[in-house]
Amino acid sequence: MRAIIRVLLIGVIAGGASAPATAEQLVVSLSNHRVAITSNFAGENLVLFGTIEADPGKTLRRTGYDLVITVAGPRLNLRTRRKERVLGIWVNVDSREFIQVPSYLAVLSNRPVAEIANQDVRRRLQVGLQNFLLPQQIGPDIADTTADDPFRLAFIRLQREHRLYLESPTAVTYLTPTVFRAGIPLPAEVPTGNYILDVKLFADGAMVGRTNTAMEVIKAGVEQYVAEAARDHGLLYGLGTTMMALLTGWFASAVFRRD
Repeated sequence: MRAIIRVLLIGVIAGGASAPATAEQLVVSLSNHRVAITSNFAGENLVLFGTIEADPGKTLRRTGYDLVITVAGPRLNLRTRRKERVLGIWVNVDSREFIQVPSYLAVLSNRPVAEIANQDVRRRLQVGLQNFLLPQQIGPDIADTTADDPFRLAFIRLQREHRLYLESPTAVTYLTPTVFRAGIPLPAEVPTGNYILDVKLFADGAMVGRTNTAMEVIKAGVEQYVAEAARDHGLLYGLGTTMMALLTGWFASAVFRRD
């Protein structure tokens, strides 16, 4: 009996030694790491290029890979309100505040995320809008809710309508089996701040590689000057805008005055 077990162990070890080891690395590059918002800014489409490489002495898998890229913008506190018709008037009857959630959130992949990994893996790794953590202020507590929570669903729907939240299963395309590109759409009302791009590599339903990069969205030109003046010199900015409004009103009354 011991001889049989010994033979089986030798066979397992030999089989493991004959199978090539796999270890994947991701190398990515963004077409533009700084997006400048000017007066004629109407949105922009960035492109993320990347390659899948093997560690020295190891090989890549032959079964193919899946990619999920999550782009998260600066985090803010955002509020969603629920309205009801009361005596013929629509009024706010309830609200929920979302705490430090991404102001922009895009989930980009080469196929639907439900086909890439099972629900437990997607929930653990926050893959897809449905599984991304969006904590809410519920009484004294701050916690994420279930995916079918009405306020969560309404919040995601409103963000989708403004093109600030999106999930695209066709945004990632493979140029070769190991070279890929992904389009990242930024709407005209994209928030300014720092953005994190989290790139996850999957094979056979499991994550086998991960990397990240960053970009920045800033205001430029006159818009940047006005924003900095309002932030750094609030009193002078307020006096200046008030004076400008008074002069504009006086000029309009003088031009269109009826004698």
